[in-house]
Amino acid sequence: MNIPFIALTRQYASIKDEVDAAIARVLARGRFILGEEVAAFEEEFAAYVGARYAVGVGSGTEALHLALWAGDLGQGAEVITVAHTAVATVAAIELAGARPVFVDVDPANYTMDASQVEAAITPRTRAILPVHLYGQAADLAPLLDIARRYGLRLIEDCAQAHGTLYRGQRVGGIGDAGCFSFYPTKNLGAYGDGGLIVTNDPSLAERASLLRQYGWREHYTSSLRGTNSRLDELQAAILRVKLRHLEAWNEQRRALAALYNHLLVGSGVTTPGEPAYSRHVYHLYVIQSGRRADLQAHLQAHGVSTLVHYPVPVHRQPAYADLPALRGSSQSGLGYAPGSLPATERAAGRILSLPLYPELTEEEVHTVCDLIRRVDR
Repeated sequence: MNIPFIALTRQYASIKDEVDAAIARVLARGRFILGEEVAAFEEEFAAYVGARYAVGVGSGTEALHLALWAGDLGQGAEVITVAHTAVATVAAIELAGARPVFVDVDPANYTMDASQVEAAITPRTRAILPVHLYGQAADLAPLLDIARRYGLRLIEDCAQAHGTLYRGQRVGGIGDAGCFSFYPTKNLGAYGDGGLIVTNDPSLAERASLLRQYGWREHYTSSLRGTNSRLDELQAAILRVKLRHLEAWNEQRRALAALYNHLLVGSGVTTPGEPAYSRHVYHLYVIQSGRRADLQAHLQAHGVSTLVHYPVPVHRQPAYADLPALRGSSQSGLGYAPGSLPATERAAGRILSLPLYPELTEEEVHTVCDLIRRVDR
């Protein structure tokens, strides 16, 4: 038996003719950078999210970086975010010249705990950057209220939340900007790197569009200093095909997650929740277990691949050990002491991501759950 954590070849097989035709169309046209496919995908994805503008860029990390840069939220600024996220979130903040300030997560939903944000605000705070983790929406209403009262920007990290709903609206178009990744494993994934910024702010959209290509308003004439971060035509053409299937794929993920939830009742593991304000799209299906190491080893021994998202929170990563701690912390000097973000640190020691993708079969879900019930009841 072999149940892979992700099986991208299964997805390709299901849409092979459409993808191959899209690639052939780009090859026949002979334009590979910022052409018709990128423009069409930007328009289609903006409409899907419900935003006015979209700017295709080189990766999800660059989407966050350029959104902060375009919003003048970089040099000397502080950006409030979470440590329970991919390192990419924090890397993007630092690329923009800003400093990340961490608050803890809601232990039930793994997203930013809004009740902790005001205590982290200083005169240097310029933005709040919640992460819609695992396909679950952060609770945006209280964060938007704080942002308005303090004159801050709200930038949504939507790298794992393609199609996630917050109070009936797709995430990304709710804050000042939403930043998406199209890494191949995402709910909407390219066959390489890619990213995109959505926004309703015309000034931010224009600046991001200029920054992604050397600040060129005219070819070879830089009106401002920029960089090179462009979504290419081949990836845009592939993403246009996949976007047509995204809602059906998300519904299948939700159905499989519901089956997991049902089969794991009484198993001894904690299954993911779904607050009333969110429609979870299950980029990842994440359980908790006090016997994670035993459970993961047992599943691996029986051919089931699992991963941990994420085993070391960013504030405990060696590369970020010198980040200044939260204002008002009892510790002195640099760095976040163990226990400074207790919900984040507890989750990191217990979470386990199980296989979940639209092409996973119900039989495979039953097999995974049977194995879990044998080891963790």
